[in-house]
Amino acid sequence: MRGVAFAAALATLAVAQGARADCKLGIVVTLPVTMDDGSPVVEAKINGAEVRFIADSGAFYSVISPGVAQELHLRLQPGPFGMVMQGIGGSTSGIDLVDIKSFSLGDTPNFHADFAVGGSEEGPGVAGLIGRNILRMADTEYDLADGVIRLVQPKGCGKLPLAYWLKPDQPFGEVDMESEDDGPRSEVFRPPIRASAIVNGKRIVVEFDSGSPGSMLTLAGARRLGIDLNAKGVEQTGLIAGVGRHQVRSWIAPVDSFGIGGEAIQHTRLRVGDFEMDDADMLLGDDFLLSHRVFFAGSQHKIYFSYNGGPVFKLEASPGAPTAVAAGSEPTDAAGFARRAAARASRKDLAGAKSDYAKAMAMDAKVADYPLRLGSVEREAGENKAAMADFNRALALDPDSWPGRLERASLRLEIDDNAGALSDLAAADKLLPPEAHERLFLADLYLSAGAPDRASPDFDAWVKAHPEDSNMATALGGRCLARALENVDLDRSRADCEKALRLQKGEPVAYEGRGFIRLRLGEVDGAIADFTSLLQVRKDAAWALWGRGLAEQKKGLAAQAKADFTAAMTVRPQVAKEAERFGLGAPRT
Repeated sequence: MRGVAFAAALATLAVAQGARADCKLGIVVTLPVTMDDGSPVVEAKINGAEVRFIADSGAFYSVISPGVAQELHLRLQPGPFGMVMQGIGGSTSGIDLVDIKSFSLGDTPNFHADFAVGGSEEGPGVAGLIGRNILRMADTEYDLADGVIRLVQPKGCGKLPLAYWLKPDQPFGEVDMESEDDGPRSEVFRPPIRASAIVNGKRIVVEFDSGSPGSMLTLAGARRLGIDLNAKGVEQTGLIAGVGRHQVRSWIAPVDSFGIGGEAIQHTRLRVGDFEMDDADMLLGDDFLLSHRVFFAGSQHKIYFSYNGGPVFKLEASPGAPTAVAAGSEPTDAAGFARRAAARASRKDLAGAKSDYAKAMAMDAKVADYPLRLGSVEREAGENKAAMADFNRALALDPDSWPGRLERASLRLEIDDNAGALSDLAAADKLLPPEAHERLFLADLYLSAGAPDRASPDFDAWVKAHPEDSNMATALGGRCLARALENVDLDRSRADCEKALRLQKGEPVAYEGRGFIRLRLGEVDGAIADFTSLLQVRKDAAWALWGRGLAEQKKGLAAQAKADFTAAMTVRPQVAKEAERFGLGAPRT
């Protein structure tokens, strides 16, 4: 496995903190960043094809997803024996490698690069991860609030504080890196970035992970701190996923204080996840990196940071904490406003995001991505009419935008425009490559649109192309439900549902699919049990209510059946008509 060498650019950054004439910060690489679903996404090219990666300081090596490797026809070779990728969802072994002859990233020219192939998909439209073998080739600055990551080479700075963006009288945090090595900068395996922090007066080790949208304590770390997850004020918050095939439980717990590098946050809340880490107790994710400007100075074994303002952990604003976000340099072009808008949207500053997207559109009205992203923010703000107008504007600019088709289809389903949604889904189906991760979302939308026959082929394609993905249980459960509604391949469908439940105990869609299979096969008690299991976690699941009503009716439980039918039609008025299409209508009395 080879490292990656960059030629340092000529541009330099001026150091304000205790400035010294001979201290220069040479910019090696500038990476424009767009925050997408809470993660920093950078653009790259593989053999001329445009792709997007998450910049992930938590990944020891750069990774391409199996589906994208297939889509780009990359030639794989076995990775080193024993090579394993470890993440929240477990570990993945049997890793392949790919040697990319022409790879460009940010403002760098083409060069050779090795990537691992394997693990879970990272999200819609994302090819994989840029890991530490690239991100730690030099000191690294994360200025996510302004939409940029810089790889920087200090020269002649000694131990001078490298928070260069601040004036001499402005405060900043400083903390030592832990377990840092002194290996050459061209070394392939760079260590994780760790430091000490204090939670409730006790020392913990934190690992900075830009691939994690939110910060999170390990379960073992929470127990060491004496956090009782059964205590009053603790919320169980469902399942989370990462590398590996499994999803894990999570909670949100109140803490008295969190401190790092001289900064203290009082009376906040932290997420806790049922996962393990080697030699660390907590991930510090993009919520921390968005609320701070951070310089990882591996050359000094130091971390420097300054606070941007606003809540740090996104779970709630700390009492008494400033709510305004410090302004960085004002963008000078449409792309800069769009990147800042995405960062503001990630921090739930929806008004600021809408304002910046509007400025980007005013400066460049031909970029379809700007109204598309503005529409997504408007939809999150509950402004569906404005969102639909902007989705329409985006698709007028680029009718072949599959993200636009999927976004508009989802909104059309929400406003009961089923025919319009199916039209958009059919267009997206033609545009997406067979291996695309987005086929799972497409299949789910087809199910929501009452078209299980169209959903099944997309579930098939996704399962085949993504064997190690943490969404496998959801995909198998969805395929089981689609076939149960179609009333085809019931034995194979039941096997899908049961495998989904083995992979992820309590997977809701698997209970729903198996419930309808049991109903069709006359296993009435089993059907009631499955639908009830789903309704314990999703009380307003219309199809489960309808299915349980059918099973209760077969048992002669007329009152219970009537109550479930009524509840189902209250949630989804069209459910009775849809059920009749699949031979699941209620007998007339």
